[in-house]
Amino acid sequence: MIPVVLAIAAGVALAFAVVATSPRRHWFAIPSAVIVLLAILVPLVAPAGSGPNWLGVVAAVLFGAVGVVGGSPVVGLVLRFAQGSVILGEHGGIVVSSDGGLTPRHEILRGGATIGYLERVALLGAVAAGQAAAVAVIVAIKGLGRFSELDGSEARERFIIGTLTSLIWAGACAAAAVLAA
Repeated sequence: MIPVVLAIAAGVALAFAVVATSPRRHWFAIPSAVIVLLAILVPLVAPAGSGPNWLGVVAAVLFGAVGVVGGSPVVGLVLRFAQGSVILGEHGGIVVSSDGGLTPRHEILRGGATIGYLERVALLGAVAAGQAAAVAVIVAIKGLGRFSELDGSEARERFIIGTLTSLIWAGACAAAAVLAA
């Protein structure tokens, strides 16, 4: 019974995550996050049920997809709470001015969404392969790649908040996937 429930829950969470990627619909990430949390808790407190093993695999794959797709809206929500209104640039970066508004604005941390997708895929792949320590390598590569752009406090804050949120989200979804399988 539990594999059936987890597979259905993973599908619903993925649907919410996909809807949350639409503009002004980031709030749909919240039900997705609740489902992921419940998917972690249910196998920990419920007795191991019987059911087809393939349903656990389906649920695990769907939770992996939730981890990749749902990360961007979750990060967007957390950044909105942490930093208030943020002006996004043409290339998905953050628009800032270097001296409090006296110089022309420029875009920093471009390509953050794409990098976020890749880091979540890498984290989920590392956990699936049993190499959770590879997360340190993922964080190191991302930090070294962005080092030259982190000269302003606004960029550093956004980078740290976004990276930690993305990794925590992917880690939670990886835990749900492992427990579902």
